[in-house]
Amino acid sequence: MESTFRLRRSIIAAMLLALTLVLGRFFLIPIPWTHGNVNLCDAGVFIAAMLLGPGAGTIVGGFGGMFLDLISGFPQDALFSFAAHGLEGFISGWIYKKYGNTTWGKWTAILVGTIVMIAIYFICNTVMYHVITGFLSLGSNFIQGMIGGIVALIVIRQLKKHHVG
Repeated sequence: MESTFRLRRSIIAAMLLALTLVLGRFFLIPIPWTHGNVNLCDAGVFIAAMLLGPGAGTIVGGFGGMFLDLISGFPQDALFSFAAHGLEGFISGWIYKKYGNTTWGKWTAILVGTIVMIAIYFICNTVMYHVITGFLSLGSNFIQGMIGGIVALIVIRQLKKHHVG
């Protein structure tokens, strides 16, 4: 019984990793002044973190962000994205696991995860380009994280109705 449960969770995590790549690649708005883009990969990260926990959030976030950069023409950002979205997934999954039964817990998980992602991309853009680029990326990364969080909450509500996760 335990092995069936683990297999099911692994399959769901793999599907969420694929979904993260699809969301990040097909819902894409280039942001020239940051040398990057706004996409929906955070939705997949938050869904994995909140549905399956911090471990799955880390794996889906880290590898999803890294693979997305590699296939989107941003290989220079791949390791930063691995860290940014991996930590976003871990922290939001941990907070959600601890406090997710409340509205406050859900939004705290999304907000703190987004802030972590923003901070890492600020460092990335400052190191690779210029501190001004880092500051210019703050708003678009915040919007990306929060929209991803809203999408995740809507999807998670539906998945839990059908006992997925």
